[in-house]
Amino acid sequence: MPRGKKEKRTDTGSNSNLGFEATLWAAADALRNNMDAAEYKHVVLGLIFLKYISDAFEAHHAELEKQKKHGADPEDPDEYKAEHIFWVPKEARWSRLKANAPQPTIGTMVDDAMTAIERDNPSLKGVLPKEYARPGLDKQRLGQIINLVSDIALGSAADRSKDTLGRVYEYFLARFASAEGKSGGQFYTPSHVVRVLVEMLSPYKGRVYDPCCGSGGMFVQSEKFIEAHAGRIGDISIYGQESNYTTWRLAKMNLAIRGIDAQIAHGDTFHSDGHPDLKADYVLANPPFNDSDWRGELLKDDKRWVYGVPPKGNANFAWVQHFIHHLAPNGVAGFVLANGSMSSNQSGEGEIRKAIIEADLVDCMVALPGQLFYSTQIPVCLWFLTKNKKARTVKHGDGDIPNCIRDRSGETLFIDARKMGTLTDRVHRELTEEDLEKIVSTYHEWRFDQRAWRGEAEKAGACIPPADEGYQDIPGFCKSATTSEIAAHGHVLTPGRYVGAEDVEDDGEPFEEKMARLVAELNDQFVESAKLEKAIKANLRELGYGG
Repeated sequence: MPRGKKEKRTDTGSNSNLGFEATLWAAADALRNNMDAAEYKHVVLGLIFLKYISDAFEAHHAELEKQKKHGADPEDPDEYKAEHIFWVPKEARWSRLKANAPQPTIGTMVDDAMTAIERDNPSLKGVLPKEYARPGLDKQRLGQIINLVSDIALGSAADRSKDTLGRVYEYFLARFASAEGKSGGQFYTPSHVVRVLVEMLSPYKGRVYDPCCGSGGMFVQSEKFIEAHAGRIGDISIYGQESNYTTWRLAKMNLAIRGIDAQIAHGDTFHSDGHPDLKADYVLANPPFNDSDWRGELLKDDKRWVYGVPPKGNANFAWVQHFIHHLAPNGVAGFVLANGSMSSNQSGEGEIRKAIIEADLVDCMVALPGQLFYSTQIPVCLWFLTKNKKARTVKHGDGDIPNCIRDRSGETLFIDARKMGTLTDRVHRELTEEDLEKIVSTYHEWRFDQRAWRGEAEKAGACIPPADEGYQDIPGFCKSATTSEIAAHGHVLTPGRYVGAEDVEDDGEPFEEKMARLVAELNDQFVESAKLEKAIKANLRELGYGG
């Protein structure tokens, strides 16, 4: 359902966090000394995770202590498993580590704690870092980091909630991605880009799949979306896969710290699909851009290549067809790809794109500005695919809304957002709240049946725009095009080809008068320029330079 103006927005996870998390990051980064960000990341994030599960354990332990006279046993692991809380054995409890933080043996104690937690919690087997005892890690600094992490969630009761640590974990993931530069993009997709994908697809209920899930940001944002729209964690089932082992561990910890139950496989998605029979209601993904090392020559006869065999030198359309293969009959997919995917005709890519367009799978294309990612400065685009463009109901909360999604057969929406975004530093740009609202609302207004969702929104008390403010093409920004129009453009999906030029507001000044005025202004500037040139040359001569 399109959002009314009063609907609660999902937390951005970026600018809104600046404050407590930024201060903590500055303190932690000061302790990094000369250690690589990629290495330091596992030291810090592992400790934050350990603090999280220890806090949750201690809180429940205190409750059980109060109930001992009623038969509760605070030292029974089953008491914690029943509440989906990780059991923390005595040698791994944070209070013990904190008390021994100044000791030179603290590295070994942390490694032993991680090993003990994995031993007693099979779902964490192989996930936790255990390299704190290595000689290269300064134990005095390790003790200082433990003291720093100890101060997290020691304020009010609200601050002690697990979400505080979740926010810190997410904030640190973003900062480590920035510190690592290009390699950081392998495990982290900027949260404002993830929010565009999530809020356009609106995953209220069903199976959510990310076959290249990095540190799990798509899943965290999906759960935030559900919570922000009065849903329940658990309304969606989460399936993911990640080929990089250390990144897979980050994802497991990131989801556990949020209390998100997920099936995250480790391995190569193309060659060892971890969820071969899955049909997902939502696919959200940010695959590697233009991957040339995906061993496509070994998969020429794969059943996923319904629309053509992807070139072995570029995996873009292998990912696209993998997503389509895993979509349920009413499923929708939203993913990031390099801009070349919209227009390339190399090695059969144009024919694959044409087949996908003619199958009427392309729902929406969004061109994004450059500098949004840590891994690349090139501009990228968002693809939105669906297997069913017919009018149908949509699940929202506890009920279905009849014919809420309108029939969009033979139509594709193009959005050109290249002029959006604000620079946050010299090389990075972010989409603002207004940018995000404009992109998402445009898609929803185009996609949904105005009469159906308007009635439901009014009943829910939402403030909605007047009836005559539904979707309209906006020159320079958005255009709803037919499949025949796309064919006329050679099956190129670049939004700029369809949205045209932005309207220029008529200032009412007649053309002849405007030209005369502009020419006069230009002549005045030429005169001023000549004066400045003469003055500069004179000054240079006085300094002994020039003729």
